[in-house]
Amino acid sequence: MDHTFHLPNSGHNFDAKSSKLGMWLFLYTELLLFGGLFLVYMVYRELNSEAFLLASFKLNVWMGTFNTVLLITSSMTIAMSITALQKGNKKLSVNLMWLTIIAALGFLVVKYFEWGAKFEHGLVPGMEHYDTLPMGERLYFYLYFFMTGLHGLHVIIGAIFILFVIRGVNKGTVTPERYSLSENAGLYWHLVDLVWIYLFPLFYLIH
Repeated sequence: MDHTFHLPNSGHNFDAKSSKLGMWLFLYTELLLFGGLFLVYMVYRELNSEAFLLASFKLNVWMGTFNTVLLITSSMTIAMSITALQKGNKKLSVNLMWLTIIAALGFLVVKYFEWGAKFEHGLVPGMEHYDTLPMGERLYFYLYFFMTGLHGLHVIIGAIFILFVIRGVNKGTVTPERYSLSENAGLYWHLVDLVWIYLFPLFYLIH
């Protein structure tokens, strides 16, 4: 008789912990990246405070506010989707993840129109009108496009990540017992939200 003792799901638990640890390490590097950019922003803002203030009036605060509401709401829906999955309600979990993706698309659409207005006014680095701006305002818009553009890229990546989780739930590879991929997607999305929470006041609410 075989008396070997087997730990149930021990391999899965180890994989889940390793996966979460890897995600936390990745998020740490992302925080270092944006933290460095925030530091650069603060230095240039201190050196060009009046120019940064004048440039900030050219941003649409209402668009920035609406996008902030979208991302905060999406953080709630992705968290609720993880809880729903853990409780075995796959349909609700998938629906909540779709709501998160819709919020991400809404964010990108608003950003598209906001950036479009800046193109029309020639405020994009490299354009003729941009080159005539005072150095401080040029620095402001350079940082604005670089940092919000990098954040927008993270929004796209996060939405794709969530799509993979939805696919996993529908195929049965992401389940109430194996939900680490869902948790990792949630962690990544919360980072996206956190970064915007800092970007919004730094660029839009200087005054």
